[in-house]
Amino acid sequence: MLPIKLLATLALAIFANGETPPAYPDYNTEANPQLPPITFDQVHFTFPDCQNGPLKNNKVCNPHLPTSERAQAVVDLFTVDELIANMGNTSPGVPRLGLPAYQWWSEALHGIARSNFTASGEYSSATSFPQPILTGGTFNSDLFKQVGNVIGTEARAFNNVGRAGLDFYSPNINPFRDGRWGRGQEVASEAPVLVGDYALNYVQGLQGGLDGNENDDTLQVAATCKHFLGYDMESWDQHSRLGYNAIISNQDIADYYLPTFQSCVRDAKAAGAMCSYNAVNGVPACASEFFLNTVLREGFSEDVVIHSDCDAIYNVWNPHLYAQDLAGAAADALKAGVDVNCGDTYQNDLGYALGNKTISENQIRTSVTRQYQNLIRLGYFDSPSTNKYRSYDWNDVSTPQAKQLAYQAAVEGIALLKNDGTLPFNKQKVRKVAVIGPWANATTQMLGDYAGIPPYTISPLQGAQSAGFQVEYALGTQINTTDTSGFNAALNAAKGADAIVYFGGIDNSIENEALDRETLAWTGNQLDLVSKLSGLKKPLVVLQFGAGQIDDTEIKNNKNVNSIVYAGYPGQSGGTAIWDILTGKYAPAGRLTTTQYPASYANEVPMTDMSLRPRQGFPGRTFMWYNGQPVYEFGYGLHYTEFSASLANAPRGQQSFNLQQIYNSAKKSQYVDTSVITTFDVNVKNTGKVTSDYAALLYSQTTAGPGPHPNKILVSFDKLHQIKPGQAETAKLPVTVGSLTQTDSNGNKWLYPGTYTFFVDNDQKAKWEITLTGNAELIQKYPSQK
Repeated sequence: MLPIKLLATLALAIFANGETPPAYPDYNTEANPQLPPITFDQVHFTFPDCQNGPLKNNKVCNPHLPTSERAQAVVDLFTVDELIANMGNTSPGVPRLGLPAYQWWSEALHGIARSNFTASGEYSSATSFPQPILTGGTFNSDLFKQVGNVIGTEARAFNNVGRAGLDFYSPNINPFRDGRWGRGQEVASEAPVLVGDYALNYVQGLQGGLDGNENDDTLQVAATCKHFLGYDMESWDQHSRLGYNAIISNQDIADYYLPTFQSCVRDAKAAGAMCSYNAVNGVPACASEFFLNTVLREGFSEDVVIHSDCDAIYNVWNPHLYAQDLAGAAADALKAGVDVNCGDTYQNDLGYALGNKTISENQIRTSVTRQYQNLIRLGYFDSPSTNKYRSYDWNDVSTPQAKQLAYQAAVEGIALLKNDGTLPFNKQKVRKVAVIGPWANATTQMLGDYAGIPPYTISPLQGAQSAGFQVEYALGTQINTTDTSGFNAALNAAKGADAIVYFGGIDNSIENEALDRETLAWTGNQLDLVSKLSGLKKPLVVLQFGAGQIDDTEIKNNKNVNSIVYAGYPGQSGGTAIWDILTGKYAPAGRLTTTQYPASYANEVPMTDMSLRPRQGFPGRTFMWYNGQPVYEFGYGLHYTEFSASLANAPRGQQSFNLQQIYNSAKKSQYVDTSVITTFDVNVKNTGKVTSDYAALLYSQTTAGPGPHPNKILVSFDKLHQIKPGQAETAKLPVTVGSLTQTDSNGNKWLYPGTYTFFVDNDQKAKWEITLTGNAELIQKYPSQK
């Protein structure tokens, strides 16, 4: 009689040629995978005993040997069954070798999550930062790194008591291509340059790269850059992320979708990467030997551990039908280079693939060896006395410095979109405020998705009370409803106030994993309530929450709406940060990291069109290519003061650089594309009356090379802090080879001769031109499919 497991596999295989098993949903339309229970198993994390355990004489316990030699020594002891058993995210270890169970899946998007928090007391909470979409708006690279380091430190503290793993499925670095994407809150921007900088600094911080010791290979925790590749749709118009085939040109892949992973894996040296659910040009991402082995491993990092998204290897069969059965799906993923299956397809079906000789034992050992190389870099086999991270404990969690950083990320990211002078509130004139709207009393709502348990959450309502205002609170309406029964209470609360603050927008009920938006408009009847509140002709401020931008045209044009403030998902200290902005305790300097399109844009562009460049009937995407009129453009953000900017190092005449000299010099750098051509030193002067931060954004424009040409490109940025009235600070804005390259239709990146215009910010301060002379140089060739 055949084993039950084999009978089950054969039964499933009956449906592998196109018909979906009746026990499973149609994953072509259903975006939530039914993950097997083992995927969610919690593990009490412990370390192998290299002093007295079975491996004490094995090379893996010798810290003086090379990492690869140590990893091979322990993996050589595994039987085939033990190898396969340890290729799922929930790994049982190898008890006979003293290797404990291990859980590869932990989360650290904006604070540790999916960890074993206690009910109270020690290890019951951890710092929860704003979502990356708001943190990105700070344009503060140092802050990105500090946030990563705090999360990595707290993760280590939890791991040291067995409550979290050492591998974290963060950061999400898919650029925010389409404003309807439900997971846009998880990423820093639509601009690959900003997402790449966020990835570079966050990963360095998370993995422990703050001490400046580049020769120290020990990781604080292991980052996993996700989702590779072309993943930015959840569930839209009957298309599911689990079965979606993203058709992307080589030009757009090289120009838009790959650079963030180059920054994360190659430059930041992230220990891991995750392949995505979708297919790219007909091949599921987790089965693509070209993208995983050729592009990612050969191009960026040969030792990177590749994880599948959860159950994505199962999806290689259902619904992609790229493989004929689950054994085929497991074999395809292994041959493509996937080392860890989040799910259980490897554990259940690699044995069958090995039996039918579609894979080899050596391929399995290679993947498990890569896993153990990372564990060795994490100090998994080292004595606690020799690994500084093993000393972290509860005293390193939610420290005063961490709490201040969470506040700083929020207050620096909040962006002022409209202001007629109403803000900051004069507390001598504004004593009583009406706090109204579905976000007014938000607590966990402010955290967004993939949140852990914060030590506290400060709602906007609490923030108003703590700021010393008399407060009239009314809900008024919900996020997405036509029910107007709360309008009268809101209007009555507003009538007795000196000023009205409406807190609304969208939240995780509208945008989330497995949930894209159908519209770019404000939801429900929120704008109807705002209109009625504006009719009272009292000072009215609208706070807009959520990640995906919503069309503010109506309130932007309403003269009785005095101010608009964008606050994203501001995290545990959101309420305090918001009111510090509204009262001027901290001056706003955040900027939008995405384009706010008119709502009609959603009818012009299907989410399934992955292209960026405009064409007939297609207006293009992002600030780089959109040829329409945005409501608010990328990089927009007002201040309570005024700034001027001028070049501190402006040369006489037009700067000229020879392309061949640039290229020959760049070849001496570790990577040609990161070589700096020149740096603009820009004097930024506060010409107003309020001390304020300033984010200097350097853009470039050119008509060099073949068209079409982007509207402008973000080249670099620098954050200046607390510039006092009348004083100036210098922003340093480097121009790298890679920042000026253009991508041809084949995906090759070129540096072309011609004139390049540079300027600071959207109003084009400190404008300057440089000329590149000579012949075009090929900077980066798109990989060839083998």
